[in-house]
Amino acid sequence: MEQRRGTDTAERSRSWGDERLSLLSAVGAALTDREVMRHALDQAVSELGGIAGLVHWSCGPAGSRQLRLVLASGLPLPVLRAWEEIRQDVAPLAPARAVRDGRFVWIPAAATEALAGPREDGRPSSGILPEATTVASVPLIGPDGPVGALSVLTGPWEPTGEQTAFLQAVGHWAERRLARSAAGPGEGDEPPWWQQRPGGPVLRQSLEAAKAGSWEWGVRTGEMRWDRAGLTLLGIPDSYERRIESWIDLIHPEDVPRVMAATEKSLRERSDYEAEYRVRRPDGTTGWVQSRAHLELDDHGEPVRMVGKVWDTTESRMARESVGQALRYMSDAFFAVNREWRITFLNVEAERLIGPAGQVLGRPLWEGPAGDVPELEERCRRAAAGGRPAGFDIRWPTDGRWYHIRLVSVPDGLTAYLTDVTDRRTRAARRAEAERAGAEQAAQISELSNALADAVTTRDVVDVVAAHILPPFGASGLLMLSLEGGRLNVVGSVGYPLPFLRRIDGVPAFEGYRLLNEVLGARRPYFIPSAEEYERLFPDLAGNPAIAHKNAWAVLPLTASGNAIGTCSISFDEPRRFSADERTLLTALSGMVAQALARARLYDTEHARAQALQRGLLPRALPTPAAVTSTVRYLPASSGTDIGGDWYDVIPLSAERVALVIGDVMGHGLAEAATMGRLRTAVHTLANLELPPDEVLAHLNEVVSDLGDDSYATCLYAVYDPVSGVCSLARAGHPPPLVVRPDGGVECPDSVPDPPLGATEPPFTTVDLRLPDGSLLVLYTDGLVESATRDIDTGIAECAQVLTSERGRLLTSPPPRPHPDRPEQDGPEQDGPDRADHERLDRLCDLLVGAMLPAQQLTADDTALLIARLHGLAPGNIAGWPLPEGPVAAGLARAHVREQLTAWGLQELVATTELLAGELVANVVRHARGPTRLRLIRSRSLLCEVSDASPTTPRIRRAAETDEGGRGLQLVSALSQRWGTRYTAEGKCIWTEQPIPRTGTPS
Repeated sequence: MEQRRGTDTAERSRSWGDERLSLLSAVGAALTDREVMRHALDQAVSELGGIAGLVHWSCGPAGSRQLRLVLASGLPLPVLRAWEEIRQDVAPLAPARAVRDGRFVWIPAAATEALAGPREDGRPSSGILPEATTVASVPLIGPDGPVGALSVLTGPWEPTGEQTAFLQAVGHWAERRLARSAAGPGEGDEPPWWQQRPGGPVLRQSLEAAKAGSWEWGVRTGEMRWDRAGLTLLGIPDSYERRIESWIDLIHPEDVPRVMAATEKSLRERSDYEAEYRVRRPDGTTGWVQSRAHLELDDHGEPVRMVGKVWDTTESRMARESVGQALRYMSDAFFAVNREWRITFLNVEAERLIGPAGQVLGRPLWEGPAGDVPELEERCRRAAAGGRPAGFDIRWPTDGRWYHIRLVSVPDGLTAYLTDVTDRRTRAARRAEAERAGAEQAAQISELSNALADAVTTRDVVDVVAAHILPPFGASGLLMLSLEGGRLNVVGSVGYPLPFLRRIDGVPAFEGYRLLNEVLGARRPYFIPSAEEYERLFPDLAGNPAIAHKNAWAVLPLTASGNAIGTCSISFDEPRRFSADERTLLTALSGMVAQALARARLYDTEHARAQALQRGLLPRALPTPAAVTSTVRYLPASSGTDIGGDWYDVIPLSAERVALVIGDVMGHGLAEAATMGRLRTAVHTLANLELPPDEVLAHLNEVVSDLGDDSYATCLYAVYDPVSGVCSLARAGHPPPLVVRPDGGVECPDSVPDPPLGATEPPFTTVDLRLPDGSLLVLYTDGLVESATRDIDTGIAECAQVLTSERGRLLTSPPPRPHPDRPEQDGPEQDGPDRADHERLDRLCDLLVGAMLPAQQLTADDTALLIARLHGLAPGNIAGWPLPEGPVAAGLARAHVREQLTAWGLQELVATTELLAGELVANVVRHARGPTRLRLIRSRSLLCEVSDASPTTPRIRRAAETDEGGRGLQLVSALSQRWGTRYTAEGKCIWTEQPIPRTGTPS
């Protein structure tokens, strides 16, 4: 069945191919041979799925064995340059092999590119075929054997049998068509179309329009043939004798020696031929023509044929002669040199500069005055080598005047135009000098304006004035006073001694200091050229010049929005007279300084209020629970003007657990700072409810969502349990923490964060990390690790490198801790290790901040960094027991408490703790359900916990005097330092906390 299906497919393919060929034959009568052949070539390319089709024909002279590309389809001719002419004996090429062997050939096309080599002008062939291109060729058979080849450029796949048969059928069809059209040359020696190069008719028409023709000369036979355009150009009749002598007879006798010398040189050196000469046409007219040709060689390298073109240059020759006369007498100097730098032409003006034409023509340019012009020879050689015009000014040595010389590279040398620009340079120099002063003044104002625009604080304004006004004027002192509450206060100074600043700070603005009073009251500047003039004008201030160590002053009023806001004094060490321009400039600059100072004062006021708000919203001091030793750094953004929304917290929980929180409200400003305060308050409330991290974030997400669609925040909430050593954390869009193990290893928990708060819906993911005693937990906001030049992953990696550096390992290593069976205690015996560890963590914070945020680097975001040392609780400080159900549990609980506290040496707490445990167990027996469990934890305080399986939370009742019950929790509240309830996976836990007396600490 499959075989029959394949046979049917092949038969249908052959039938389809026959129909396509018959269609070509049907339409062929209405088309030219070239058009029909092009359609046949397109059919062959389509059948083989190729990219181009070629037809080569044996068109060379006898013995040349050359195949010429006469028809191409599918690709532009520049891409097929390597295929234009190939030798029949070059077997690696598919067309040549098909002609040689007289059969179908399929081989790679890469060999053609390699054999083609560079073009005649030395450049590589243009248009390189794809590397995997192959060629399928069939011979075109004439009466005496193969006379050409039809080829298809296709891909790396071999043609199928049907495709090969179709290509051969197209070849046979082409043979028959060409046999019918094989007529001899027509009028004007017009060869058949297959003896022409692709695009021949179009090229021939173009040549005729451009008065250009082509010719061929058989070197061995002496036969000379012209095309129709060439015959028309030279005025030769169609019946001319096709001999080389016919051409020589046309050449003007005076030009014959030169033309024949060029011909002999081409034959001798096997090089291209080129000559321009006059011809005498048979009708008696004379004209100039340019002829250019190349040689074709046989297998032994001997000349066989010369093929060339000829075109009319009469008009261009006359134009050149006219241009020469114009150049000769033009006002600018002009000269030309050849490739050997010998002078070939110079006009009258150039003779004045270089020398008389009779003496310098033919001599090297550099032997005359041009050789004395600095760098002229180097620039001329560079212009000639680069092929681009060049222009520059030079001073000519013979007359001392300035000339602008323009160098233009031409095919046979270099030309130079010299224009006298002495007067123009003089005027330009005067104008430039006048403009320089104005430009400097404008530049000073522009620089000061840009710098003042970037100034934010009053300190910034003072620094800008000191950097941009003092140096240009050579001043040594700056004093800026701000009007506040009727007095002038110093806001910044440069170059003034402290005694003078103390004397001037806080003086009344409008009385008591006449110089400043008059400047501020009249709002006009004072320019004082010397200390003597100062004392003459203000005798009551005579001692000031000596105290200030100054001898000249420019005291300027600062006025913004019509209001006087202060003064600016610029002083000098030496006496100085101020010109009118300097006075105008300083007065103008003072207005710009006043505007900047007014903005800076507003910013300072608002920023101080914002920072005070932010400081009030952040923790003033971190708590010091026994489970962690923590330290923190907060750095506001250095390049912005608004405060940020980063925050942090350490919140003690029950059972010595600690919540570590860090977050970032996206954006900057008072609104973001207020949002940060709301979130921090919400976190404290949720933490006191003893909720797990994922639920805390879920409630925070509701808070942020209620603020609006454009409010977002990131947060990391972690809870460390020193009893189990497990740190449970959840993060919403926040960078992951870094964990430093006691051995110095740094880890970054590989967990995918949830989206930021306000951009997602619960649930949030909780990750549990088991961390050994002494580990470090490093929490931070993105301002520490991310910037415009550093992505967050790179920043986290750099932070880890700092922690693992030699200095980092020294600071992250855990300090020695007390014996594991001894509890953490408050007091002098514990302050030493805790203080040392805290100082070490402080230095670690400084190391991280200094490495990640260098002091000289501006930051666009604020940064919070929280580092916590985790302290696990030793097993010897924890005791727990299951309790039975029923009233007997209370007595058993008291017995366990008495026994354990006695073992711990806490006899002072036995009675109170027994009472607390009994009340808590009784509350479970009466109001909850089992299983019930009692646990005691000894740390800096004593914790007593009773857990059960009931989710009901107890609350204090206000019992009346006649009530028999309802006073248990009141008693618990009165006897314990604090107490509370937290939910557990099994139910709830009621806990109490009591301080441990120092006298009860075991030795």
